[in-house]
Amino acid sequence: MAGYNELRGLRVKYLSADPANPEDGQVWYNSTTGNLRVQGIGVAAWSSGSPLSTARNALGGFGLQDAAVGAGGKTPSTTNITEEYNGTGWASGGNYPISTAESGAAGTLTAGLMFGGQNPPETNVTGEYDGSSWTAGGNLVQARTNLTGAGTQTAGLASGGSQQPSTSYSLVEEYNGTSWSEVNNIPTTRSRMGGAGKTQTAALIAGGGPPAVTNSFEYDGTNWTAGGNLNVARYGLKGNGTQTSALMYGGDTGSGAYVTTSTESYDGSTWTNTAALSTAKVDVGSAGADNTSGLAFGGATFPNTAATEEYNFSSTTITPAAWSSGANYPAPGYGGAGCGTSTAGLGFSGQPTAWNTLTCKFDGSTWTTSGALPTGRRYMAGLGTQTAALAAQGLAIGGPATNTAYEFDGSTWTAVNSASNSTGFITGFGIQTAGATCGGAPLSSATEEYDGTNWSTGGTMNTGRASLASAGTQTAGIAYGGNNPPPGSSASETYDGSSWTTGPSLNRGVFAGGGTGATNTAALGMGGYTSPGDSNQTTGTELYNGAAWVTQPNMATARGYNQLSFGTSASAVTVGDYPEANTVEIFTGETIAVNPASNLSVS
Repeated sequence: MAGYNELRGLRVKYLSADPANPEDGQVWYNSTTGNLRVQGIGVAAWSSGSPLSTARNALGGFGLQDAAVGAGGKTPSTTNITEEYNGTGWASGGNYPISTAESGAAGTLTAGLMFGGQNPPETNVTGEYDGSSWTAGGNLVQARTNLTGAGTQTAGLASGGSQQPSTSYSLVEEYNGTSWSEVNNIPTTRSRMGGAGKTQTAALIAGGGPPAVTNSFEYDGTNWTAGGNLNVARYGLKGNGTQTSALMYGGDTGSGAYVTTSTESYDGSTWTNTAALSTAKVDVGSAGADNTSGLAFGGATFPNTAATEEYNFSSTTITPAAWSSGANYPAPGYGGAGCGTSTAGLGFSGQPTAWNTLTCKFDGSTWTTSGALPTGRRYMAGLGTQTAALAAQGLAIGGPATNTAYEFDGSTWTAVNSASNSTGFITGFGIQTAGATCGGAPLSSATEEYDGTNWSTGGTMNTGRASLASAGTQTAGIAYGGNNPPPGSSASETYDGSSWTTGPSLNRGVFAGGGTGATNTAALGMGGYTSPGDSNQTTGTELYNGAAWVTQPNMATARGYNQLSFGTSASAVTVGDYPEANTVEIFTGETIAVNPASNLSVS
């Protein structure tokens, strides 16, 4: 028997203050303010996420919005690249057994399934993913491409597909964790469909073609029945969710402005238009739990894209990470050093002449010049804070490597004890009274520690390299990238105050980039060169979260020799470029805020 709440609804509470954790849509009366209040109700929106490391379309996708996998695809040639998404950025995963595109996929990040596709030609290969590596599964009965997946790694479903030059299939196969077997066909032949379904006994397919169609079908583990029709006919769409709570997005309408931004939400019977993708695209990778959360990555826009978009229907507002322009540095240059925070930062030295001894303070919006370095240098180590900084070693302007060091007190630089090693293209981390420098040219693996007075020898790096970046403290540091020799290195190592430990690799080899971060579990790397030559400067940005390096939004400008960087992994500043530039970009990490309660009108 239904209770009072089911029949009459919940009471409007009479409270002296707003509740600490109100539910979405909850209404209450605040007796102190005299207002009838309602908690913010969810809205639908796509927002930009961090890009894939490699732009491609027709890749397999599975998992959840914050635990997703994208594998294979066309770059335009087929690839075996696998990347993992943690809700913040993409990191490299284990390569798929073969290069393939247009595969079906299902499952989770730690128990994923991918099958079929084109190598070319069409393949029947199946791969099982455990969160780090792929192993071979049983082959499909029928090799085919452009098929749709659903279910789990041990109870998967492969539907439809095609084979060149013009064969289209209604064939359906079920997977039991070992082998595939044929089951009841889809009512019509179909390929390039969108799909959803977390179980083998409750799957959904929609759209497909060509030509583009609107109809959808639902599978109960035995039979297929008609579902609701899409509002926009298309093929090459992708989807996520369950049979009763799904999203379908993107695709090719086959007419006019054929690539679409259209997104539709399904409740088990009806498709409803919802927030559109920010960019029209086809053949994306997809992941997500239901019709309140989705992930669209890669695809063709055209050309191929590395872009990632996150769909949320929520009472929270997600502001994605982004780079924005900052006030220009007082003069153009490159090869300087920096330290401090994004609202109390310090930049110093570098080249050309205007940068040689230049010292500038940043307050988050403007730059002011301060006391000049006694002697100019470039490619040095910089560490500390705006009012207690250290500049060490580096190349003398127009001269050899040096071992000299200077301390800054907020207004003046003073010479202090010299380091043991004369070297340039070096990096540093920590504070003025507990700092460290490491690496350098020619391909040094040395570490030196500074205690505010004296220098001492620290642990030896596992990989000697120059033009590297670093972050953290003297007892919790991290060094990454560099060259040994060019092209760029993807190596990263963490430091505990006495020894270095090899850590996860960057998603790309890079040298002469910027780097910053408060600890060795929260570091940011940006820009640099993948190999010698100005055309090989990058806009790439990566975040280290203590477990893996993940992609972040790209800078607006490709930059090299931009060691003049400072801040944290959540709020950073980078300055300059080779050849000379005075442009500045500011990084702000992703934030999530609960939509506030608002007053209701009462008549």
